[in-house]
Amino acid sequence: MNRPLLLFALAALALLGCSTLSHQDPLQVTVVGIEPLKGEGLELRMMVKLRVQNPNDTPVDYSGVYVKLDVQDRTFATGVSDASGSVAGFNESIISVPVTVSVLRMARQVMGVLDGKPVDEIRYSMSGKLNRSAFRSLRFQSKGEFTLKPLEQAAREETT
Repeated sequence: MNRPLLLFALAALALLGCSTLSHQDPLQVTVVGIEPLKGEGLELRMMVKLRVQNPNDTPVDYSGVYVKLDVQDRTFATGVSDASGSVAGFNESIISVPVTVSVLRMARQVMGVLDGKPVDEIRYSMSGKLNRSAFRSLRFQSKGEFTLKPLEQAAREETT
């Protein structure tokens, strides 16, 4: 086989491979509940319930979940689960993941809040992945903030 023909065949196969890759929209994952769990020693354990929405027409099968919660740009809690299941296309599921917060992380968060500067808003972010196979996973992330001013104002109004 001559060299130009071989290069053309390899290029055609590469283009065919790229065209068959699926271009899916990312999963939407939000925290819908947190329940306390029994911890060990110097840790706090919680069951975090995640609502996973699949905005695609194909189902997402998974076997294993990882989640990391950050508060004020610092890791607050992490967790894993060997849960498995499927999120149908254009559908949603609730997945429960136990997470751990160490006392050291909690102390670091409190010290960060009590550094003398007023805190008007709390930034949070969540990232993680749903394991699909030994070599593939679907990553997700979300972030936001909530303001403390209305809470402070409500507290002042109750005391006056």
